[in-house]
Amino acid sequence: MTVISLLGFAGLCLMLALIPGPDTFLVLRIAMSRARAGIAAAAGSATGALLWAALVGLGLAAIVEQSAEVFRWLKIAGGLYLLYLGVSSFLKARRAAREGVAVEGRPPLRYSCRAAYGSGLLSTLLNPKVGLFYLAVVPQFIPHGGNTLGMAMVLGLTLAAIGFLYLAAIAVVAFKVVQWLRRPKVNTVIERTSSGILAVLGVGVMASGASS
Repeated sequence: MTVISLLGFAGLCLMLALIPGPDTFLVLRIAMSRARAGIAAAAGSATGALLWAALVGLGLAAIVEQSAEVFRWLKIAGGLYLLYLGVSSFLKARRAAREGVAVEGRPPLRYSCRAAYGSGLLSTLLNPKVGLFYLAVVPQFIPHGGNTLGMAMVLGLTLAAIGFLYLAAIAVVAFKVVQWLRRPKVNTVIERTSSGILAVLGVGVMASGASS
């Protein structure tokens, strides 16, 4: 593989990373309470991408492409897992609020780095679109007669590295924004601004009603 081909693949991976998907929203959800946990989730997602690359290199992922039934069940499994994440997070938040665990200025729900890593890993492994991306794109960058597994892993490492850096940046930014919004002065400004806007809208509605 030439350097130009590798750079082309890296650009394609960057475009893929910029499109919001389940991994992006998962990292955002986890990073709101802890930046390190968000980065761990990004690392789990990157690991999942490498495992998909290995499957393609070994030829095992071809089963997903050839069997609509396998793809359908894998897609259902991924959807069920995401549903489980959403429901469990909602129930944990309700339980924490009911038990009085939440403290003002602190997030009520926190993820350990291990749990966050596992969530990111499973989210990527159970996302058939990642496997289909490898199946459709990676073979085009593997030279004929070359080391299929080796080249697939190089490409997978490229995708994983770009995805990890992007998701890790998302995690850090999300955590910083949440911390900034929790500052008392910021909350005061937001409350006063929103109150002023509502008051102005209310006056406008009353004026409109009086003139009609």
